[in-house]
Amino acid sequence: MATLLHIDSSVFPHGASASRSVTDAFRRTWEEQHPEGTVIYRDLATDPVPHLTADAHLAGFSDPATHTPEQAAAFAARVALIEELERADAVLIGAPMYNYSIPSTLKAWLDNVILRGRTFMAEDSKIKGTPVTVVASRGGSYAPGTPREDYEYVQTYLRAVFADTLALEVDFIVPELTMAPHVPEMTELVPLYEASRERALDDATTKAKELTERLAA
Repeated sequence: MATLLHIDSSVFPHGASASRSVTDAFRRTWEEQHPEGTVIYRDLATDPVPHLTADAHLAGFSDPATHTPEQAAAFAARVALIEELERADAVLIGAPMYNYSIPSTLKAWLDNVILRGRTFMAEDSKIKGTPVTVVASRGGSYAPGTPREDYEYVQTYLRAVFADTLALEVDFIVPELTMAPHVPEMTELVPLYEASRERALDDATTKAKELTERLAA
């Protein structure tokens, strides 16, 4: 049965997070379709991975036989995260926009799993072509034609990482205007937020079904 790697990075808990509500909808549908499947779950807000250190970085470019004890320990932690990614048949990531970018915890995870010669620039990469669904929620709107279009760095960055660098198949679900119910100046945008939220939940369910059917074929 298929394995799903599910990663959340919102600082808000379940019930208070826009991205988590959508990743939850995707995962519920996935589990309904794959009741005997496996879900590997990481909550980077409550259990963050180490940020990349000099030891962890340099160990990725040197012979393991030459590693210092510190390098060996740091590299082993990176390999454990990479092996989780390699076991996944599909990946689901909650990536809310904070100050125009992704959470630092998600960036730390990416820095650990991007390893030259194994996950990128490697002909025998085990992750190549793996489908990745990213729930890229944001408090405002950064869609084409909006005043803040030029400040959309989340999808731009993650597409460069997942598609261009790691050769994964990336798809985005984008709940927008999530701050509308909380900011008085955005009150008139609440109907647009609600429509975006419902569309994202529907997209999550649809995408999960499509992926499970595809992987089962």
